[in-house]
Amino acid sequence: MLNNTEERCGLLEDEDDEDVMESVPERGPVVASVGPPRAIDSAAKPVLADGRPPSPPHPPSDVVTSPVSKWSIVSVIILTFINLLNYMDRYSIAGVLTDLQAFYGIQDTLAGLISTTFIVSYMCLSPVFGYLGDRYNRKIIMSVGIFIWSSVTLASSFVSSNYFSVFVVLRMLVGIGEASYSTIAPTIIADLFSGTRRTKALSVFYFAIPVGSGLGYICGSSVAEYAGNWQWALRVTPVFGIASSILILFLVREPVRGASDHASNLRATSWAEDIRYLLMHKSFMLSSLGVTCVAFVSGALALWAPKYIIYSILVSDPSKSEQDIDASVSMTFGAITCLAGFLGVVLGYISASKLRHYTGKADPFVCAFGLLSSAPFLFFSLFLSRYNKNVTWVLIFVGETLLFLNWNIVADMLLYLVIPTRRSSAEAIQILLSHLLGDAGSPFLVGAISDKVRSRYNSNDPIVQYLGLEYALYMTTFICVLGGGFFLFCAIFIEEDRAKTIQMENEAMDEQPFINQEVFEDNSNVNPLPNSVSSECI
Repeated sequence: MLNNTEERCGLLEDEDDEDVMESVPERGPVVASVGPPRAIDSAAKPVLADGRPPSPPHPPSDVVTSPVSKWSIVSVIILTFINLLNYMDRYSIAGVLTDLQAFYGIQDTLAGLISTTFIVSYMCLSPVFGYLGDRYNRKIIMSVGIFIWSSVTLASSFVSSNYFSVFVVLRMLVGIGEASYSTIAPTIIADLFSGTRRTKALSVFYFAIPVGSGLGYICGSSVAEYAGNWQWALRVTPVFGIASSILILFLVREPVRGASDHASNLRATSWAEDIRYLLMHKSFMLSSLGVTCVAFVSGALALWAPKYIIYSILVSDPSKSEQDIDASVSMTFGAITCLAGFLGVVLGYISASKLRHYTGKADPFVCAFGLLSSAPFLFFSLFLSRYNKNVTWVLIFVGETLLFLNWNIVADMLLYLVIPTRRSSAEAIQILLSHLLGDAGSPFLVGAISDKVRSRYNSNDPIVQYLGLEYALYMTTFICVLGGGFFLFCAIFIEEDRAKTIQMENEAMDEQPFINQEVFEDNSNVNPLPNSVSSECI
């Protein structure tokens, strides 16, 4: 019979092991590169400071040898569905913006404030949930956050026309739930998969961003038109959100942090040390600045592009009214965003995967290409909008497709550039930065510039409204170029920073010999086994 120590060390296998966890493969040589793995012939036998030989390094994250459990797949499906609801809820407002403005009697500046206040709360709370996500049970944090976000969204649909400030406050509180989810969900996927499987899983997860955004326009405008009341656009996603908060508790498994990278021996450090490490991480900061530019552009377009198209139609055909074309424009823009998002994520994944065979700088190169090439298409979509609507829609589609190339690539970069115990904090810092300098201010800024132009002419004529938004939206093309530059600078440092991360993971493995630990379930903190158990296994 095996003794208790052998049982506690995981030497006994459950009959259902293949159903509840991914087996951790034997560790082989490590490759400190972002690109394809290359074998290393090392005859030297190094020793640690205390004289004992180090444990064999874990396989590179690009090498996938373990089977995928069904629970990992179920977890990704649920997390992706919730991400879809997340962005549907966020952009349902844009689909009914005209009706909302008429209901509350507000101009463009206050309309932009709705999005800005939400983003401010979202970005300010992200570091808090990043800290918690690196130390405590992640699925419980997400479940509570999703329940809060869904409940507050539902409550906001019942605010009367005399209490616009209450509506704004409730939309701000939605950021609590979304911050808890967005900072943590990608790190769970990172701990469930490694190598190319992780990239594919993240592609599926981030596919929900543009598709959910597009469905938000379509669902919001369609439900409002069918119900004859714009408030019903905010009553669809909360029902599914509350149900999803329950699904997370029972069907999503909490993996051991770092299990997929065979770095589960890493221990959490102080929050100040985590932040100092991230702020000094060149590739992480530059890629975060790049995605900040993406957030600025997408945030401005998401709220104001449909309204801009409506104004351009009214300029070219004065016989039409805003109410007649509002729903159709929102649905068309939503459909284009969905399709562009699908193609952008797929093309980004394929391009980066192919280019990685030739260079370790593939990921930032693809992101830079997407931003730089989207700028001219967005510029001409604005310039030609009053002359040819079909050409405008095509240009918007191409520009958005190129803009969406980077969603899953940036997420993958963060996860392989940052050690597992600091990933939630890294997600939080990236969210804080991208929203603080990105879409927290861009909708409000566009609305303010538009109102400023209109005030000079003191007119509500469609041509004045059209020109006001046109001048404001032109700045998005320059931000695209700026973002492309950040990613090009990131390419200079990415291989060196990736090698440093692998070295940190290997050093942690040398401090404690390898134990075939379960991937599931880490319910409290980053230490998967008590020290006493670890020493007995040694």
